[in-house]
Amino acid sequence: MLPTLAHIIFSIEYDKKRVRRFWNIIFIVAGILLSLYTSMWLPLALVAMGINNIFGGQWKEKYTSLPNYINIGIMVLIASFFLTGEWMPLGHQNGIVINFVFVLFLLAIILGGLWLIVYFYEPILNWCLENKIKFLLIPFFTIVFGITIWLGFNQTFGFIAAGFDRLSWNVRTTSTWSTMRHTFPGVGKEFMPSLDEGSFLLMPSAMPHSGVEENTRIVQLLDMRLAAIPEVDLAVGKIGRVESALDPAPISMYENVINYKPEFVINEKGHRETFKTDEEGKFILVSGDAISNEEGLLLNIHADQLIVDKKGQYYRNWRPHIKSPDDIWNEIISVTKIPGVTSAPKLQPIETRLVMLQTGMRAPMGIKVYGHDLFQIERFGLELEKILKQVPSVKGEAAFADRIEGKPYINLRINRDAIARYGLSVEQVQQSIESAIGGMKITTTLDGRERYPVRVRYPRELRDDPDKIKKISVPTPAGVQVPLGDLVTIEYLRGPQMIKSEDTFLVGYVLFDKKDGFAEVDVVNEAQRFIQEKINSGELIVPSGISYKFSGSYENQLRATKRLAIVIPVSLVIIFLLLYFQFKTIIASSIHFSGVFVAFAGGFIMIWLYGQGWFMNFDVAGVNLRDLFQMGTINLSVAVWVGFIALFGIATDDGVIMGTYIHQVFEERKPSTVAEVREAVLIAGRKRVRPAMMTAATTLIALIPVLTSTGKGSDIMGPMAIPTFGGMAIQIMTIFVVPVLQSVWRETVVKRNKI
Repeated sequence: MLPTLAHIIFSIEYDKKRVRRFWNIIFIVAGILLSLYTSMWLPLALVAMGINNIFGGQWKEKYTSLPNYINIGIMVLIASFFLTGEWMPLGHQNGIVINFVFVLFLLAIILGGLWLIVYFYEPILNWCLENKIKFLLIPFFTIVFGITIWLGFNQTFGFIAAGFDRLSWNVRTTSTWSTMRHTFPGVGKEFMPSLDEGSFLLMPSAMPHSGVEENTRIVQLLDMRLAAIPEVDLAVGKIGRVESALDPAPISMYENVINYKPEFVINEKGHRETFKTDEEGKFILVSGDAISNEEGLLLNIHADQLIVDKKGQYYRNWRPHIKSPDDIWNEIISVTKIPGVTSAPKLQPIETRLVMLQTGMRAPMGIKVYGHDLFQIERFGLELEKILKQVPSVKGEAAFADRIEGKPYINLRINRDAIARYGLSVEQVQQSIESAIGGMKITTTLDGRERYPVRVRYPRELRDDPDKIKKISVPTPAGVQVPLGDLVTIEYLRGPQMIKSEDTFLVGYVLFDKKDGFAEVDVVNEAQRFIQEKINSGELIVPSGISYKFSGSYENQLRATKRLAIVIPVSLVIIFLLLYFQFKTIIASSIHFSGVFVAFAGGFIMIWLYGQGWFMNFDVAGVNLRDLFQMGTINLSVAVWVGFIALFGIATDDGVIMGTYIHQVFEERKPSTVAEVREAVLIAGRKRVRPAMMTAATTLIALIPVLTSTGKGSDIMGPMAIPTFGGMAIQIMTIFVVPVLQSVWRETVVKRNKI
């Protein structure tokens, strides 16, 4: 359809000069009218383009192409300005001008670098064709470097150490091997990056013997301390459980839902709101006072006390030292340190509910201890807790084993000799205890289809103390009322606060959390290895009838790995088949498929650079670029692998663009000597390097805002974009690899034909 429309439009004969002049005048008039109507200067760009086109013919002959570059420059500036207005990479505190300059600088780096490749492409390619082996060492070592980052130095080059082991030389103990192993330990693994829900769920626990009054006091104290944090918008806590079998929580477990404020004040539509300021940058209140942002936070100023102004500044809800939600969580942990109350792993409400539905635990990772005796389960869990606190990648304060035993129970032990003296049976005494303390059902009330039992027992004030329980009267057959204290012995016994079972076994949980910078799977593997070493050394003895297993959200990653082990090879096979259908030969398809391996290595190189503290660790306009691009340790997750799958499809584009035209040139020229083969490759390369660079430029530029995004979903989109960006940046060498491999292939064919 498009070729047909293009043929119809371009076959129409008209006076191009008059039509061009007409449209240029329309541009000028429209630009002036739009500028007056919108009170903006941006529409004047149409005026500039119109004037530039009208007077374009006045340039000297050697500058005839300059008007086109001017129009392109105007369009780039306008597009960049609109992009800056929506993006604001350096933050709203730096203003539109500084952000605009920064965006232009980023575009200049990418476009300038690619333009240099285009400019010097021919001499570089000529050198590569003359020094094929030297050049091909570059992609080879790039791929090896990427594999080393992915698997780790020890696993990648383990065969070398195994060879030296046969010579009785343990190279693993050398300083060089140790340094490389720690520098390249391998990429960590996790299921999915945590999504920012805008809230936290604090779930600490108290000792099982704490009563209702003490737990109520603690949860109120937690709410007050949390509400005192300026960044917290709402904090609501609860103890115990609701009337549901799906919430088996004891009263010693707290749940505090914490909603924190967005970084900047937003309106009803979720967009950041600007407020009126004076010449000094202070915010003007409705009352007429002027205060700074920091003073407003101290005074707890709300948005309705500020004056909305489209030309004003954004009001920040967070204190200067709070840079991310992680800093808010650290504030929460610091203010909720209460004697007798444990710490808690970093949780979010929706994420926690999913984990609890999957594993039953209130932590992203933990150990389930199975057995038949609750006392043994608790004792073994406490030993595991001590060991987990010693694991380097585990947060010691978050490791906590269930205190199963320890709940105080009041036990009424009936004195059979005493009840016999009064002619009472055990059943009669138990009925009196049930009716007075526990409550006895006497009837059922009806409410439509609903049925409710009616129970009768003593008022709370007559049964809430052991001394009062002793005064409960028990009727005897002789008509005498005997105090219950004369018939029973009241004693306290320790018992379980909650009994859990799974797979027909009693179970207890040992919860723990990872430190920042560690991957879930790596933490679990290290904890497993640490515990197994303790068992092998005899420091930890697993009692008879006791077993344990690790559980948590990391199990999702194990299941995802099995599926990805099928999905990724299938994706690569499909890509190779598409290339084969295009080029019809295995050799040509393999040459163009080589870009996938280079891009694959580039993705891991970018992941490694993100985790290096020195990479891009400098400030621009008061903003650290590592914070801007949210650089830190990146673990292999489903999101990252999806980014790699997308990269595999994009990475072959440059090779196909280059290889298709090389095939056409060879069909036309039919070279018969090595020199003619290289000449044909150079001609094809010159013609296709610019389109290839355009493909790379559009991909790289489009991914930069994704890498700096902080909104909803950025926790997933960021890890997806990182391997794609790194792979596309490295796979630019494909425009050299494909011609060189094509030249090797064609030269071999030419030499064979001569023989």
